[in-house]
Amino acid sequence: MSKFEELIQQLCPNGIEFKDLGNLVKISNGKDHKHLEDGKYPVYGSGGIMRYANQFIYNDESVLIPRKGSIGNIFYVDKPFWTVDTIFYTKINKEIITPKFLYFFLKTLNLVDLNFAGGVPSLTKTILDKLQIPIPPLPIQQEIVNILDKFTELEAELEAELEAELEARR
Repeated sequence: MSKFEELIQQLCPNGIEFKDLGNLVKISNGKDHKHLEDGKYPVYGSGGIMRYANQFIYNDESVLIPRKGSIGNIFYVDKPFWTVDTIFYTKINKEIITPKFLYFFLKTLNLVDLNFAGGVPSLTKTILDKLQIPIPPLPIQQEIVNILDKFTELEAELEAELEAELEARR
C-alpha cells in the first residue's frame, strides 16, 4: 500500500468533504497598473506576466484566476505580485486548504464551461464562489502536491530533452 493510500485510509475513511470556493478563499479584483513605475514585482494579466512594477498588490501565496479572456490560464504565485483587472487573486485560508493543492485542483477544471459571456470569455466572483472543491485533510493535500510537483518537474525535464533532441536533428 502506498503512503498516499495509507493517508486516505487513516485520515478520511468516510470520504472527502466538499466546500464552496468562497468558503476557502477571498477572491479579490486586480487593479490598474499603468501608474506604477518599473520594478521587480510581476504584474499578471489573464495571459500571464505583462511587466514588472515597483509595487505589489499582495505578498502571500495565491492562485490567480482570470476573469476575462484566457479564463483557463490559472497561475500559482508564492512571491509578491500585482494583478490587473482581468484577473482575480485569492487570499487563501491555509488552515483549510493548501494553496498549491487548490491550484492543481483548479487546473483540472474546464473553467471555460463556466463562461457567462457571449463574446470575450468571462467569469464572476459569484460563479467562482460556488465552485465545489474537495477538501481532504491537509497531510493528504500536501502529499498530492508533492506527487504533482514531481510530475511537473519530470515533464519539464522531458520537454527540455525533446527540445534539445529536435535542435540536434535540425
